[in-house]
Amino acid sequence: MPKLSIITINFNDKVGLKRTIDSVKSQTWRDFEHIIIDGGSTDGSLELIQSESSHFSHWVSEKDKGIYNAQNKGILAAKGEYCQFLNSGDFLFDEKVLENIFSKNPNEDLLYGDMSIDYGNRIEYGKSPDRLTFPFLALEVLWHCTCFIKRELFSKYGTYDEAFRIVADVDFFFRALGMNDSSWRYFPLRIAQFNTGGFGSSPANQKLLADERERMLNKYLTPLQIEMCKTYLSLENECIRYRMSRVVRLSNLIKRIPVLSHSIQLLLFVMEKFYRLVRGYKLS
Repeated sequence: MPKLSIITINFNDKVGLKRTIDSVKSQTWRDFEHIIIDGGSTDGSLELIQSESSHFSHWVSEKDKGIYNAQNKGILAAKGEYCQFLNSGDFLFDEKVLENIFSKNPNEDLLYGDMSIDYGNRIEYGKSPDRLTFPFLALEVLWHCTCFIKRELFSKYGTYDEAFRIVADVDFFFRALGMNDSSWRYFPLRIAQFNTGGFGSSPANQKLLADERERMLNKYLTPLQIEMCKTYLSLENECIRYRMSRVVRLSNLIKRIPVLSHSIQLLLFVMEKFYRLVRGYKLS
């Protein structure tokens, strides 16, 4: 049995699929299988899959009922202890990513880390929180391409709910970690680069995203519990803003005192940058 099953779903994204496949093939750590679930592409993806088929433990090209139906097919085909969903267009950040994770012999139910986010005209660092709280799991998102999920969790808590078109992964993480006591471990390194051209990232689908989020929360929580989660995250964010503002003010003061050493100024600069990344929040 392989340690890891990498599951890639694709529909008419031959260029993105090749980039994904190449990033998997380049890995120095090899105890994994690669599964391709194609939705019946007509853009040459099928021919690419056939030409690379020796690198896959399983592949299929047929019509499906959406993203999560395709991912559930991948789960059913998987044999690994962990599953990672690396969809076409997403790719592993460098050739040592898997080695850097699995050489540490992790055993937690969920392993996760950071990523790069490709916005087309710029690439940003996407930092995940270093701890997972109930409010975060209810209201925020764990980027699926940065996560390694123990396959047994899908047996315990069910696969992705195909009634959702966008938030089934959020729903699953909330079931497995928020409503139950699954273990997790954060790795402070970039796992993958995420392509924002996907279905859930499209501006046209933001209303659907908001509607599904609300429906998901109402399935598990009372209005009071939802409001408490929102208040918690708001207060936590304000605390981070306050700490960051103190560092910024101190940094500005130091710049006016030329006798202080460059090393102290550098330390304060690093602290300021750290608070802009800490906990995964983008601060204005």
